[in-house]
Amino acid sequence: MAQPVTPLAPEEPQVPPKAVTAVVADANEDPELVWLREVYQGDKVPQLTFRAVAMGMLLGSFMAFSNLYVGLKTGWGLGVAITACIMSWAIFRALRPVLGSEPSILESNCMQSTASAAGYSTGGTLVSAFSAYLMIEHKALPWPLTMSLVFVLAMLGVFMAIPMKRNMINVEKLPFPSGTAAAETLRSLYTAGAEAAKKARSLFYAMGFGALVAFGRDGMQDMTERFKLGTWAQYLTLPNFLPMAAWFKKAGWNDAATAVDNKGYTFSFELSTIMVAAGAIMGIRVGVSLLVGAVLCYGIIAPIMHSVPSATEGQMVINVLGYRGIVQWTVWGGVSLMTTAALLNFFIQWRTLVRAFSGLAGIFKKKDPNAVADPLTAIEVPASWFVTGVLIAAAGCVVINYTAFHVAVWLGALAVLLSGILSIVACRATGETDTTPIGALGKITQLTYGLLIPQNITANLMTANVTAAIATSSADLLTDLKSGYLLGANPRKQFIAQFLGVFAGTLVAVPGFYLLVPTAETLGGDKFPAPAAQVWKAVAELLGKGVHSLHPSALWAMAIGGALGIAITLAEKAFPKHKRFIPSPTGLGLAFVIPAWNSISMFIGAVIAYALEKKKKAVGETYTIPVASGLIAGESIMGVLIAVFGVVYDLVAAKPPGAP
Repeated sequence: MAQPVTPLAPEEPQVPPKAVTAVVADANEDPELVWLREVYQGDKVPQLTFRAVAMGMLLGSFMAFSNLYVGLKTGWGLGVAITACIMSWAIFRALRPVLGSEPSILESNCMQSTASAAGYSTGGTLVSAFSAYLMIEHKALPWPLTMSLVFVLAMLGVFMAIPMKRNMINVEKLPFPSGTAAAETLRSLYTAGAEAAKKARSLFYAMGFGALVAFGRDGMQDMTERFKLGTWAQYLTLPNFLPMAAWFKKAGWNDAATAVDNKGYTFSFELSTIMVAAGAIMGIRVGVSLLVGAVLCYGIIAPIMHSVPSATEGQMVINVLGYRGIVQWTVWGGVSLMTTAALLNFFIQWRTLVRAFSGLAGIFKKKDPNAVADPLTAIEVPASWFVTGVLIAAAGCVVINYTAFHVAVWLGALAVLLSGILSIVACRATGETDTTPIGALGKITQLTYGLLIPQNITANLMTANVTAAIATSSADLLTDLKSGYLLGANPRKQFIAQFLGVFAGTLVAVPGFYLLVPTAETLGGDKFPAPAAQVWKAVAELLGKGVHSLHPSALWAMAIGGALGIAITLAEKAFPKHKRFIPSPTGLGLAFVIPAWNSISMFIGAVIAYALEKKKKAVGETYTIPVASGLIAGESIMGVLIAVFGVVYDLVAAKPPGAP
């Protein structure tokens, strides 16, 4: 457990720069020149230092493990920018006696950029497309191939964001809410020491508690089995699920016991802090939608379909109870609901689409040779980096897809081109709404290649993977660049930090994936439901095999789910003031592809956060995000460490060939 950090000493304050909007006196003056004169401090304040990058890579490596673990469980990608801000500040403060000097706010921003890139930009593709591939093919790709593809895709996303930065951030000043929040968090940490110390302590205490829960549940069970510990160890081992079924059986309610048994309809309570914490971050609307979806899916629809005969003699539509058996049918309604809602919501934002594509010409517009020299040339990322980086990474992507997945060269090049265009739309959507429509963009590519190369499931997955990975990485870079812009950072130095973070994240996330998912059977079960992969797999199989391969009841589930997704999205647009009373299509659909106990836990977390927000707003604002982030980080990192220990122990204890 980290030691509590102390607030900044009053004699050495570091006052962050003012926001750009506060210093523009003349509306006709070039906003970039105003920023350069009034806000920029990248040449005067340390930024891209060895200690900042090294600490960011280390911190980002832990976050990469954490997001990978959470993604396999929930399918949810949790942004790490604000968590990285708090942790970077706390670590720097704790190491101040060793470092010998107070780190600048731009060093913390550099560390945040590096950590965010490592923790967020590389894991999304592993929990979606690569996991779906494993579930379909039942064999893993060689790890050097996976690592190479993950890296070149993240690299493509980073370089493709270069020409968008000045237009979206410097000129249009899109808000990028998470980036703005991260900048404000750093400002508050460097100006309000006592408040910052509270956030940091709560985050690290929560990490410790989450780690203890994971060790008591998984670590003690692993050690008991591995070292043949006595019955005394059972008293120290936490159960995976609270024994709710036994309570109902004792009361004589056997039907209810089947419902709450995790081997029945999955209504139970998993002893995990991750889902509760994730629910606190997601919010009350998504939390309630998850609970409603779980009751509808596992409490009403699944029991009905378990009693309906299928075409096979003596079997039911849902033949086997338990999560793995039920989700094989329920996934179609959930996927359809989420897909139609995401695509419709994406295309309804036509103004964003028009602005994104109309901005293409401006991004690559030729400069007037007679114009005055651009004063930002020395600090912005040069266009030559964009051209070189994109060409190298695109070539690598096309070659890998051709050799490994037999995607024709022209189809691979088309995927990169299409993904580059869609990433512009994704970045603008992120800048305006703080939501990156990765799922919708991936589905557009899947549908496109479903027409170009029908019945090729693998190619369908891996070309859509290009789009999702590039969009994620580009949006993450611009979000971090927004933070740096508000704090006066040097964008070229921040780009380098982001690039190094992607490198570190790849080196950690890929081995972590192979460690957590040794076989295809690991996915789609109780431990790792892999809901994102379930969605990708379902769409790919549907496009590859055709709708005729599904049971008629599954087709009805798809139709109803798709119609519901459209109806909810239209209701959100028609009644924006009452949106909080309308179910979230993402939450409702997600409940159909994860176990009910996950939805229950996330609902509990959302209720706790909502109650704090309403009853004790100041407490909620101070502690909700740090505590939730700490719980997620602590439990997921401990889960990875337990898995690492098991692998290392098995290797060391393995008997040599021929040994008795």
